[in-house]
Amino acid sequence: MATWGDLVAYIRQSYRVVRDQPDEIRIRLAFGADEDTEERAQVMIIAREVLDRKEDWVQIATPFATIHQVDLLSVLREIGNTMVVGGAAVMGDHVVVRHSLPLVNLDINEFLDPLELVAGAAEILEQTFTGRDDY
Repeated sequence: MATWGDLVAYIRQSYRVVRDQPDEIRIRLAFGADEDTEERAQVMIIAREVLDRKEDWVQIATPFATIHQVDLLSVLREIGNTMVVGGAAVMGDHVVVRHSLPLVNLDINEFLDPLELVAGAAEILEQTFTGRDDY
C-alpha cells in the first residue's frame, strides 16, 4: 500500500466509516462489545497530510477530552509513563492522541498496529480522566 487512495479503499472495506472526505476519513472502533462488558467506542480520524509539499503521510488521531475537562499536566505525565505509540496534542478545544506515518511503502500492519494502539490509549485516557465515552 503506497497511496492515500489505497489506504482509503482498505479502510472502507474493513471498518465502519462515519465520515468520508477527500483527505480525511473517520471510522468508529468499538471496545468491549461482548455480553459482559458495556460497549465503548472511539472515533478515529485518519487524514492525509503532505510533508514539505512533496511527501504523503497519514495521521491517525482521536480526541479523548476537551482542554477544560482535564488537567493537561496530569494527562501528559500519564502519556509519558504509559504510551509507546503516538503522543498528545491540542487541536482546537480537544486533547487528542495522534500518530503519523509516511505513506510511501506503507505495509498494512504498519498502519493497523498504530491505529489500534492510538485508539486503545485514547479510550483508557478518556475513561481515566473524564469517566465518559464522548468520542
